[in-house]
Amino acid sequence: MSLAANLEPVVQVGKSGVSPETIDSLEEAFHTRELLKVNIQKTSPDEPALAGDKLYKRSHSELVKVIGRKVVLYRPFRENQKIELPK
Repeated sequence: MSLAANLEPVVQVGKSGVSPETIDSLEEAFHTRELLKVNIQKTSPDEPALAGDKLYKRSHSELVKVIGRKVVLYRPFRENQKIELPK
């Protein structure tokens, strides 16, 4: 089973798209988690794949996968990394 399977989305991307506030929310969430799930709402101006691309680039994380309207992002902790992605 995937580590992201049981995660609840912690950030929503809505009608404002991938905004600076969205990235701020991601940054805050990455302080306590290495793996995040983001929900791309139907009102978002970007399709999920494009939103995922913008999210990972702007948050300096890795795009793990896009499933439907969900995006999974990974950014390791600077110290005490708990998750390591396969190469």
